[in-house]
Amino acid sequence: MLRQRWLGRVAYQDAHALQHGLFAHSADDHLLLLEHPHVFTLGPRGSLDHLLVDPVAVGAEVVHTDRGGDITYHGPGQLVGYPILTVPGKRGGGMADTVAYVHSVEQLLMDVVGDLGLTDVGRVEGLAGVWVAPDSPRPRKVAAIGVKLSRGRSMHGFALNVDPDLVWFDRIVPCGITDKGVTSLRAEGIEVTMATVVEAVMARAAERWGTEGEERAPR
Repeated sequence: MLRQRWLGRVAYQDAHALQHGLFAHSADDHLLLLEHPHVFTLGPRGSLDHLLVDPVAVGAEVVHTDRGGDITYHGPGQLVGYPILTVPGKRGGGMADTVAYVHSVEQLLMDVVGDLGLTDVGRVEGLAGVWVAPDSPRPRKVAAIGVKLSRGRSMHGFALNVDPDLVWFDRIVPCGITDKGVTSLRAEGIEVTMATVVEAVMARAAERWGTEGEERAPR
């Protein structure tokens, strides 16, 4: 059973605690969808050298977390998704296939933004996420992905830029990538509400991860 919930705006630490609770105590699959207040997060191998401002001065917090990847930004106008799922193992074995899972999340988001009217999207070799104009001289990331798999279950997930203030990404080196930019649906000419994007994500998640049934909490 896939249980999908829109939580509104939630502090990063509170959402992280909820993820851990569901990971530890629920055998169901879950997708938590929400926004965060302004926060910079770093994975275990992330570098504070990639934080280019004093976070206090710009009204943000910094959180060291246990997902993969370098530094990233979360904030209003960005849809964050945390899938807590049982992930298939490699060739039927017990170890979860991280690469296949990341590609699954990327494909879900490519399908979502395609549904919303943004079609020139894809992958950039060696870099996780969803990119606009991936084969052009100026690919730009519209969705970031950072996951953790443990005991065949997933945590953390994705951040899809719907209409955040893109100035925030100038305050970091996003994901440690120095030569590529960040964009949003709005910056690419797709003007949709957060509610519309949430519904699009839930619909695609139900198709991909809800094969044994789905439940959506009331909005």
